[in-house]
Amino acid sequence: MELADNKAAYEFRLNQFVNDEKSAINLISYIGDLMYGKSVELILFRNPLVDKNISEVLKLHKIAKSIAFNPVSIQETTAIAKELTNLNLPPSKLDIGKLASEWSLEKTNFNSQLDFLKAKLVGFDNKDAHFITPKDVVLFGFGRIGRLVARELIKQAGKGQDLANNSLIINGQIVKMIDASNPEEIDYTTYGIHDALIIDNTGVFKDKEALSRHLKSKGASKVLLTAPGKEVPNIVYGINEDESNVDQTDIFSAASCTTNAIAPILYTIENKLGIIKGHIETVHAYTNDQNLLDNMHKKPRRGRSAAINMVITSTGAGDAVTKVVPSLKDKLTANAVRVPTPNGSLAILSLNIEKETSVADVNEIIRRAALEGKLVNQIKYENDPELVSNDIIGNTCCSVFDSVATIVSKDKKNIVLYVWYDNEFGYTKQVIRLAKHIAKVRRLIYY
Repeated sequence: MELADNKAAYEFRLNQFVNDEKSAINLISYIGDLMYGKSVELILFRNPLVDKNISEVLKLHKIAKSIAFNPVSIQETTAIAKELTNLNLPPSKLDIGKLASEWSLEKTNFNSQLDFLKAKLVGFDNKDAHFITPKDVVLFGFGRIGRLVARELIKQAGKGQDLANNSLIINGQIVKMIDASNPEEIDYTTYGIHDALIIDNTGVFKDKEALSRHLKSKGASKVLLTAPGKEVPNIVYGINEDESNVDQTDIFSAASCTTNAIAPILYTIENKLGIIKGHIETVHAYTNDQNLLDNMHKKPRRGRSAAINMVITSTGAGDAVTKVVPSLKDKLTANAVRVPTPNGSLAILSLNIEKETSVADVNEIIRRAALEGKLVNQIKYENDPELVSNDIIGNTCCSVFDSVATIVSKDKKNIVLYVWYDNEFGYTKQVIRLAKHIAKVRRLIYY
């Protein structure tokens, strides 16, 4: 009898897994149909689903149960995705996990799943009302950030209606390569480029006067710097993008990778618990302004070999974050340690707070912020006890909160938070979000 029971249990689990795989295959098909047929991107509790394989899709559903506390099955999300293909949707980004979770709670209120989706996505049904006017984009500089921006713009193009045309073909998208020594010498209109957003990735032009040179070229209308900028608005998308009028402002900065990593967490803690003072220590991957071998350098210690040393150096992130969250002015100190890894960094936030708290309360505050509200694109809540820097490479969020590492002192007024960030890709995603905001080509969203 026991042998028969074990065999039955084994066959049940095997059949269940096979059925899950079949559902994942169907879901991946619907994801592709929606993305490349309608420019509708599906995500699962803020996790990208485009270009994921079967095992990755199933793993994301498993993770969702532990973080989102929503028992959403692959069968439920697949059914939702199938129904979405029947809707006349405009270019948009939809959280299929949230939709499936809401359907499980509210299904008795609707005659069908299709009726439910029409009610949830009210306003999404008029394509003409949400037509996106294509915007020319110029990547001025093609280093690490420039190449990542190019890859992501191509990846997100969907049917391709949001990008410029002419010349080099990448994944079906036509991209023009232009060579010039000085920005003001370029006449973009000769290439069919008009009213363009210039994304400056060079690291050469950093203040308003220098960046204004881009605006002297024909065909350019706006400039976005992928570094901290002087005398221009420094924006962390998700927090202060609405403080600058995009119609009246021509030059923007996307701040730094570290500022984008710490600002969402600091903003959340400041609003919920209040910050009296604190210190930020960044453990940062080495950068190209350090020497690979011991040599001369204008800044202390950065002349020592980056590949074999931990190097104490300065960071402007403490001051920069106050431009994004003004209430933190004069409350923070900051320093940095560059370490021998090419990518993947960590910010350690040691904060003295106004309200008493606990580890569970702090983690719940950040978990909620990662799932609800205006910072769901920026904050990723992690509860993996084995999490290390390599695990966050390629993460789309600029702040990856390590909940397992949270520390709260016995007096309940001092907390230490650990925030990982892919200082290249996570930051690049923020640049693209801000670029779309400036260019007014943001899709409708539901998450």
